[in-house]
Amino acid sequence: MEFPYARLRRRPDVEAANLQAHDATDLLLVERALASGIPGAEVAVVGDAYGAITLPLVAAGLSGIRVHQDLATGRRALDLNAAELGLSGFAPHELDAELLAGARLVLLQLPKSLAELEEIADAVARWAAPDVVLVAGGRVKHMTLAQNDVVGRRFAAVQPQRAERKSRLVVASGPRDAEGEPPFPVMQRHDGLTLVAHGGAFAGAKLDIGTRVLLDVLDRERAAWAAEPGGSTAQTVVDLGCGTGALAVSYALAHPDARVIATDRSAAAVASARATAAANGVADRIEVMHDDAASALADGIADVVLLNPPFHLGASVHTGAATRLFDAAARILRPGGELFTVYNSSLGYRAELTRLVGPTEQLHRTSKFTVTRSIRR
Repeated sequence: MEFPYARLRRRPDVEAANLQAHDATDLLLVERALASGIPGAEVAVVGDAYGAITLPLVAAGLSGIRVHQDLATGRRALDLNAAELGLSGFAPHELDAELLAGARLVLLQLPKSLAELEEIADAVARWAAPDVVLVAGGRVKHMTLAQNDVVGRRFAAVQPQRAERKSRLVVASGPRDAEGEPPFPVMQRHDGLTLVAHGGAFAGAKLDIGTRVLLDVLDRERAAWAAEPGGSTAQTVVDLGCGTGALAVSYALAHPDARVIATDRSAAAVASARATAAANGVADRIEVMHDDAASALADGIADVVLLNPPFHLGASVHTGAATRLFDAAARILRPGGELFTVYNSSLGYRAELTRLVGPTEQLHRTSKFTVTRSIRR
C-alpha cells in the first residue's frame, strides 16, 4: 500500500498553498532506505521537516528509527502527523552520539547552510558505525558542488546520483577517522560581545547586520532612558527568535537587573545562545528555550520583546514566519509593553505591526533595514 503523503501537514508551522509537507527528495530517500534492507534500529534520519521520511519507513515496518530535527515546529509536526496516521516506532534525538551510535544508514535532507552540513557530516563520520552510508538529498536547484566538497572532507567516497523528479541523492561512504575536537561550535569576538555558534545557527558566529542596527538603536534608547528621572529597568525581556543570543546577551549585559528569556525554534540556535550566554558570563540571568513562537510563555509576561524576524521558510521566501512572531509578541507583551523590531526595509511591516501589536513608530531606517517600536494596546 502506498504511503499517504498527501495527508501530511506542516502545522504548527505556517501552512499555505505553495508550502508542502513533503517533496520528491523525501520519496527518493525513503525508496533508498527500503531498498537497502537495513533494519530500523540501524537507521538515523536527520532533517526530516515534517515526518515525510520517518513515517513512511515506520509504515513499511521499520522500527527503532532515530530522528533529529532542528526545528521545534518540525518535531511537533512529526508527532502530530504520526498521531493522525496511528504510527509509532521512532525516537527523537539531538545531533549527538546517541543519535548516531551503531547507525549504518543515515538519511539526510540537505540543509541550506554549508556550516550545518559540515557539522552533520562530522557527527556522522565521528559517531556512526564504521560501515555507515550517508545518503543526502535535495532539490537540484538548491544543490551545489560545495556541498559535495564539504561531505568529502569527512568521507572517502562521495557519489552524486542521477537526478529524478528534480531531486538528487548524494551517497557518501568510508568515514574518515575523526581527528581532534568537533569543528563546532565556533566562537568570535565583537566589541566586547562573544558569540558562539553551531553550524545550523543563522549567521554563524558573525554579528548579522540587522542585529547590529537594532543593537545600536537599543543603546540610544538606553541612554535616553537613563536621562529620564524615575526610569526603571524592564523586569522581563524576551528575545524572540534569538539565534546565537546576541540580542539577549547584549541586553543582559546592559541591564543587570533584567530577567531575560531567549527563545528559538532551532535547536542549533538554542545550543548556540546557551553557549553565548556562558561565554559572556550571564548564563545565570538568561533562560534559553527551544520553543515555537514563544508558545510555552504565558500571556502578558513580557515588558519588552526584541525581534529580528526571518523572511524565509526553508528555501521559500514567505512572510508568514514574521507574522506568527508578531502575533506571539502581541500575546506575551503586557499592555503598554514594547516590541522592538528590525526588518528588511523593503518588507514594510509597519502597518502589520500596528494592526497586530499596537501603535508603531519608526526609530531608524537605512536602505536595507528599518527599526520600529510598537506599544502593546
